[in-house]
Amino acid sequence: MAHFVPCHTTHDATQVANLYFKQIVTLYGIPKSMVFDRDTKFLSHFLLTLWRKMGTHLKFSTTFHPQTDGQTEVTNRSLGTLPRVLVKKNIKAWDELLSHAEFAFNRTPSKATGLSPFQVLYGQNPRTPLDLTSIPTPTKFSWEAEKRAKEIQDLHSHIRERIEKANAQAMNQANKHKKNVQYQPGDLVWIHLRKERFPGKRKSKLMPRSDGPFEILEKIGPNSYKVDLPGEYGVSVTFNVADFSPYYDPNDDIPSLRSNSHQAGEDDGDQATNESKNDEKVKEVKKVAKEVKDI
Repeated sequence: MAHFVPCHTTHDATQVANLYFKQIVTLYGIPKSMVFDRDTKFLSHFLLTLWRKMGTHLKFSTTFHPQTDGQTEVTNRSLGTLPRVLVKKNIKAWDELLSHAEFAFNRTPSKATGLSPFQVLYGQNPRTPLDLTSIPTPTKFSWEAEKRAKEIQDLHSHIRERIEKANAQAMNQANKHKKNVQYQPGDLVWIHLRKERFPGKRKSKLMPRSDGPFEILEKIGPNSYKVDLPGEYGVSVTFNVADFSPYYDPNDDIPSLRSNSHQAGEDDGDQATNESKNDEKVKEVKKVAKEVKDI
């Protein structure tokens, strides 16, 4: 289920907590765990202390890596489209139309499950104004508690299987071209300076696209690490592995210009000749680079 609650950017942590208790907790109770992004409102001492007292385990996504919480990102993308269709010319009334957008979203079948959130939660879709135009002839159903409970259990079991199957297909598709790279504490890496995360470091197209070396301090999860990043950068020190490149000493030979393996159809003599040519290329590149630097 998705709930869309209008709020203002100036709301502090206390006001955000009040909104959550009024709109969500009153319907579903206290959650066992929650996933947040790293907005300052969610990292405030007030909210961290509040949820710790409630016994809720907090999970935080990697900064500027929306894949960590893909379900929320897909919902946000849908939310960006729905009000735009509903508002039309009356843009200032967007907050009044959020309830209509929420109803439409929760009544729409999911691609992964084939059922709407309403059906998964309540076992049936609520009526819409169109359903009231012709009232169907009532039919007899058996609403005994035991039978109804069994129907809900079977429904949830079916939904769980559909979600697991859809997740497995999505994971296989995403991992086709994914390289499994592991780092250990103490390893040195380059960090890719993403424009949205390091706007001050990417003011010009001629500025470096990466910086380093930085030391890996700790492995947070399968794909996230904590880095020894100076405070002057002013960003979270947790990064996804996709933002890293292994560090190499620039004084060493350029890896891309050297042959590290035998190629098909070459003997040792051919390889020695190729390595000699590559050495000459490396020296030539370094010579040109030094001349440019001196100029």
